Amino acid sequence: MQGSLTSPASRPVGGPVDRAETAPALRCRGVRKTFGDAVAVAELDLDVPSGSITALLGPSGCGKTTALRLIAGLESPDVGTITIDGVEVAGADGEVPPEVRQVGMVFQDYALFPHLTVERNVDYGLRGRDRGERREATRRALQLVGMEAYGGRLPHELSGGQRQRIALARALAPGPQLVLLDEPFSNLDAAMRASVREEVRTILKAASATAVFVTHDQEEALSLADEVAVMAEGRIHQTAPPHVLYATPRTRFVAEFVGDADVLPGRRAGRYFIDTPIGRLPTAGEVEADRADAVLRPESVRVRPRPDGPVRVTAVTFFGHDQLVHLQLADGTTLRSRQGPELRVVAGDRVDIEVVGPVAVFPTSATAADDHPVPA
Repeated sequence: MQGSLTSPASRPVGGPVDRAETAPALRCRGVRKTFGDAVAVAELDLDVPSGSITALLGPSGCGKTTALRLIAGLESPDVGTITIDGVEVAGADGEVPPEVRQVGMVFQDYALFPHLTVERNVDYGLRGRDRGERREATRRALQLVGMEAYGGRLPHELSGGQRQRIALARALAPGPQLVLLDEPFSNLDAAMRASVREEVRTILKAASATAVFVTHDQEEALSLADEVAVMAEGRIHQTAPPHVLYATPRTRFVAEFVGDADVLPGRRAGRYFIDTPIGRLPTAGEVEADRADAVLRPESVRVRPRPDGPVRVTAVTFFGHDQLVHLQLADGTTLRSRQGPELRVVAGDRVDIEVVGPVAVFPTSATAADDHPVPA
């Protein structure tokens, strides 16, 4: 092994992080993992900046949970290297055991001990330290998550959101170099999920923690993470800040998986234009192929009611804060428009549409697995 891991007691919860500014807190290079003939992780390359929150986002079976387990040391890679704060914890020279990696883990079911109080659950990972130090680290962790008053309670006496915070406090108490969260909000109901998500982000930032979490929920990834790594079939298609990922997807899979998207066939109409069933559209990058597909986000399609308009409304899904208007062109082409609640249209109405801003374009012959975007 190269280098050495610092003492777990060297950095208190929420304390400053002493790292080289250019060195990522986590680096994975060429990491591969198979189970028999099944390839779970094909070739994982990932850099996670210090103090950032990164989401591994993808559908079921894409390899994201296996990737998290490899980082934690719960699985061993077939090939490749994993470094945490510049220390190689998995590679050609061997592996650092999970308990020595200084990685805090928040499991999907929280894994709290039902017979231990909140305080003793948080204290559990601090065994081996001085009693006074353990008491202070536990106090700090509970204070950080806003649960100081609940130290004497048992897990079954807490709500789902409170159990989530205790699991996070337990992961943060030892002052880990990295916090890993496995589908952390999947056990919460929809009403609680958004508020707990905001709480977790606030807590991680207050702790100056570097975190990686896995999810299949696009909204969860975009709202919580500083960077999102989109995975499919064991590979990362793109890693970028949420707004970059959404506006300029690198592959067709990213374009269609992250957020809502409608794909329209088209033909090249110049370097930065494409002709589609709804007219000529500007593109975000140069159009190189004669036949290409345009990817439209519903919020980029504006709708104006017009009795003799060329587009027909087929359905309206109202959400309160906005609504999704389903549209059909004369040639049968369908697309969607996301509008504010003030628009008044119903199925059967005729409308005009306008596309705002450039669209992402991909060659028609490309597939979701190996497509290449038109260069920006």
